[in-house]
Parts: sequence; C-alpha cells; structure tokens
Amino acid sequence: MSSRQGHRGRHDGYTLVWFSEIQWDFLSTRKQRLLQRFPEEWQILFVEPFALGRRQHWLPVKRGRVTVVTIPFLKQVPAGTVALFDRASVRWVVSLVGSVLAGFWMRVLGFSRRDRIVGLSNIFWGSVAAKMPCSFRFYDANDDHLGFTAAQEWLRNSLQRYLDACDLLFYVSPELLEKLLPAPGTRCIELGNGVEFDHFARPVATVPDALAALPGPILGYVGALDWIDADLVESLARAYPECSVVLVGPAYAREWTARHVSLLGLPNVHCPGKIDYDELPSWMQRFDLALMPLERSELKRASNPNKLYEYTAAGVPVLAIDYCSAVARASQVVTVTGTPEEFVRLVPQAMADQRREARQAFAREHSWDALAEAMVSELEDVYRRRHG
Repeated sequence: MSSRQGHRGRHDGYTLVWFSEIQWDFLSTRKQRLLQRFPEEWQILFVEPFALGRRQHWLPVKRGRVTVVTIPFLKQVPAGTVALFDRASVRWVVSLVGSVLAGFWMRVLGFSRRDRIVGLSNIFWGSVAAKMPCSFRFYDANDDHLGFTAAQEWLRNSLQRYLDACDLLFYVSPELLEKLLPAPGTRCIELGNGVEFDHFARPVATVPDALAALPGPILGYVGALDWIDADLVESLARAYPECSVVLVGPAYAREWTARHVSLLGLPNVHCPGKIDYDELPSWMQRFDLALMPLERSELKRASNPNKLYEYTAAGVPVLAIDYCSAVARASQVVTVTGTPEEFVRLVPQAMADQRREARQAFAREHSWDALAEAMVSELEDVYRRRHG
C-alpha cells in the first residue's frame, strides 16, 4: 500500500480553503487547472474576490468538486482616486466584515475544521489568513503579486505576515523567489506553469474562417495584448509585409488601443479579440510561427508563461525574446533572441524550425497533470508530518 493510500485510510479527507486573486469564471488560470486535478478526497473552497462588472457568486456554486464563493474584501483603489484602504480604520472595518462573511460560509459549508489547509494567492487576505486556525498554510507565488498593485506598505506587510506564518511556498520562477522573504525553515518548491497537453496537441481539422482568409504566412500571438512589446511587433509587421501578424487576445487596459494606433493601423496586423479557450488550438495550430514578443520588464522577468507550453504542445515553431528564465530554459526547442533587432531578423530562420517532436516532448513534461500531482504530494506530505 502506498503512503498516500495508507494516510487516506486514517482520516476522512483533506479540507482546503484557497483565497484567490482571480474569479473562477473570469479567467481559467493556474489555480483552476491545478485544483480541478486534486484527488476526490479533497474538499476545496475557492474564495474569489468581488470584481465590478463581472458575475459574482454571492451564494456558493460548485465547479466540479470545488465550491466557489465571492467575498468582497480589500483591493487596490484605482490610481488617481482617494486611497481609502491606506487608512487603517477603513481596512479594519472591511477586514472585519470580510472575515465574518468568510467565517460564516466556512461554517455553513464545512470548511471550519481546525485541521484544514489554507492556501493563498490573494495577498490582500494575507494578514487575515495568517491568523486563521489551520493545520498549515501555503503560498502559491504564481506571479509577482505586489507588482500588480500600488504596493502600499500595508499590503507589503500583509504579504509578509502570511509568509512568516507559511510552512510551504510554491513559486513559478527563481526570479520570483528572490523577491520574497519566506521565514527560515519554510519549504520552497519550484512549481512552474503548465499546459493541457492533449487539448493543444490533438490535431484540429477545422480552420477558423478569420485565419483562412488571411494571405501569406501567419505570425501569431495569443495572450493579453497589454504585455506585448508593441514597438517590437510593429517593427516585425513592417519588416514582413507579406506576412499576416495575428494578435489573439484582449487588451485589459482601456487606453491600450488608443496608445497603439500606429501598430493596429498596419494592413497586415489583425486583432480578432479574445477567443474561447476551446477554440485556441485551431488558431495556434495554423500559425506558421508563434510569437512571444513580451516586454522585458521587472514584472515579466519573474513570470512563467503558459503560452510557452501551449505553443510547444501545438507543435508550431516558436520565436521568443529572452525576457524570463523559463524562456531561456526552452532554448533547445524554441528560437530565443536577446534583442528586438535579432527578434525581427530571425523570423525566417525560426519559421523553418523543424523540431516539432522535441517541442511537444518538452510541453508534455509541463502538463497540468504532472504539476497537480507534485503539488498534492507536497501538501499531503506536510499534512502527514503534522498529524502522524
């Protein structure tokens, strides 16, 4: 009998409360991909934030075996407005209300057990989650969470209080771990991002109408447009007018389109907008070259891009600028460039890359199945050491 099976026979399952910075139904991210693969004996409560203009789950809903509930809590006040949460009294009131509401749903739904596990990727909950009775705590550093905020001192303190109370820390890149200050003795595990391998690797016969109508080789990008180096993409589009440059994905910043009129006005640049996840393989598999022209910022340096694994699972040639260590590690199966000028110059060479099988083998190593198994193994190991 395996250690996991033996442990399973000694208790009635694992209870996990995860405080997320992303709503479950808004974006399908690392959290959903991992949690959907947890074993059946895991009972999971996913506490999502309130977000204006999106669907809320004031009453809990089930997403597979995961229970999802919306709880309004502290969040960044947009730049240019009064920073209400910089006031300790306001934070105290909002934290009290959020804590009471969270406690209510945990009791009603059966997640108030003292041997529960607390997971966090929403640093606004840090101070509260650090004090919750539990078996142990872990932090999932899937991004530089402070980098997405104004990084007020109180928010830094919230994250640090949680890190000081953590037993386990998962991080997606060495650069991100450098930014964190885990307490001495915290077990730190590198667990990068991944891919639904079969979803992207399985051949799709249909060709999207929007692609079928485009002339020339397709140079394609999939992802949020906010993170691309727009000047680099414009240079590429101008250098290869015979190619169609396809930018698939949304721009979340309202002013992004207005700031990049020159790029979007080029006749060979096409922006179909956000495409449903189920349809992405039919787009990626038609790219003659998949592009990763991401901006080289401090925030992106600490990332681990899903699109790297999705592109390689699709088998298509990939051209990436060297903006993070995950890209550098993939240099045996994708074309990695050091400068924007080199990125533009190497398009023909990258498009001729025939390492399809090697790319897909690389992607398979980063499947969500493997990553979820690794995370569950670490969590169960800590639990075993705590409870015998």
